[in-house]
Amino acid sequence: MREPSMETVPVSPPPQALLERLKDYGQEDAFSLWDELSSEEKDLLVKDIENIDLPRIDRIIRCSFQSQGLPAAAIEPVPESCVSTVEERTMEDREKWWKMGMKAIAEGKLGVLLLSGGQGTRLGSSDPKGCFNIGLPSGKSLFHLQAERILCIQRLAAITANEGAGIVPIQWYIMTSPFTDEATRKYFESHKYFGLEADQVTFFQQGTIPCVSKDGRFIMETPYRVAKSPDGNGGVYTALKSSRLLEDMNSRGIKFVDCYGVDNALVRVADPTFLGYFIDKGVSAAAKVVRKAYPQEKVGVFVRRGKGGPLAVVEYSELDPSLSSAVNQETGRLRFCWSNVCLHMFTVDFLNQVANGLEKDSIYHLAEKKIPSIHGQTVGYKLEQFIFDAFPYTPSTTLFEVVREEEFAPVKNSNGSNFDTPDSAKLLVLRLHTRWVVAAGGFLTHSVPLYATGVEVSPLCSYAGENLESICRGRTFHAPCEISF
Repeated sequence: MREPSMETVPVSPPPQALLERLKDYGQEDAFSLWDELSSEEKDLLVKDIENIDLPRIDRIIRCSFQSQGLPAAAIEPVPESCVSTVEERTMEDREKWWKMGMKAIAEGKLGVLLLSGGQGTRLGSSDPKGCFNIGLPSGKSLFHLQAERILCIQRLAAITANEGAGIVPIQWYIMTSPFTDEATRKYFESHKYFGLEADQVTFFQQGTIPCVSKDGRFIMETPYRVAKSPDGNGGVYTALKSSRLLEDMNSRGIKFVDCYGVDNALVRVADPTFLGYFIDKGVSAAAKVVRKAYPQEKVGVFVRRGKGGPLAVVEYSELDPSLSSAVNQETGRLRFCWSNVCLHMFTVDFLNQVANGLEKDSIYHLAEKKIPSIHGQTVGYKLEQFIFDAFPYTPSTTLFEVVREEEFAPVKNSNGSNFDTPDSAKLLVLRLHTRWVVAAGGFLTHSVPLYATGVEVSPLCSYAGENLESICRGRTFHAPCEISF
């Protein structure tokens, strides 16, 4: 009989039930290095797999792979009747929509939804993008500017409604990702929510989804962890539903949601004019658009999918060059000229409908990427949805043209790049605000050429150039500076 001390420690097999479930979905390779793991690593792997909703992820992988090769409906230009252009908008329209929007805001019917899952990696920062300071005289970050625009609109709505009811807080729902969530919350706490009430700001996380190889198998980031990536800004629909925030909106009496991306320094958060237009048209979804600057501009554009079909967004890489440069002979504009700038308005009912529809169809975009894995860089797919995936679910989408120089200052690339940098966004803000100040009777002195500087107007003073006469008329400001109360 052998001595007990000579016995080898038996290798514990992976949990049988979990292994069988993985086999059902062809993902048993996740356990291929099981025998080489320490007991802690085995626990981590089991937890990681248990946290994946296998039937749902399997359905998403299958549906997304199947839809890859399917022919899409032919692309047609957006009908003129679906677009409100700047040139055809009258002063009466603007005033009517501004008042309608302000009334709805004063009644607490508007919620604001911020898509803020991204890190500032391309800006050379690992912080959430919204923490980025683009170099304005005030030194305010993107989050700070957006919070103050909400404060300003709340105050204006209370004055406009003039019912002595006081300020109704606008609820601000901020979608983070596992990479930005904690840092975003801490940033808001340390800045005392920039003057907003803590309970009017709600943070929630977008989901993540396993990265897969070309044959649909999970890629292992380490021997005990599946590689995952955020599910795209279109993950907002599923995240709102699963975190029960659509119910929260309903319980607060919110009917409309203004949704935007964090990296726009000129975003008009909770824009009353856009809201009034949206209510007036009685649609379930709308998007602000800017005119494409030139045919090859790398922006997604709105199109119509098939005769009488729904509006959709086509990425610049998917649009044939001959279509990109085609001109509408009647209007003189490009046939496909309405650029998507991630500024949307939805009804809460529609958000519910989209969450259910997207979940049922389970079709994600496959983005081919190099994914860090146990085999080095593996070429595989990240699966993501985009915010504009919602549009095919609505029979009625309307587009609202805005002036690029007034509402679109993207912050995507680091300074030194050719476009969409903090410096280019800063100049767009300074130039716009300089025009406001001059229009209100103010004067400027400057020691560098005016095209390279300007003044910044605090959002607490003015939302869109209004109410500046009392501060600016007859006064001289030395650029660059911030004008605040």
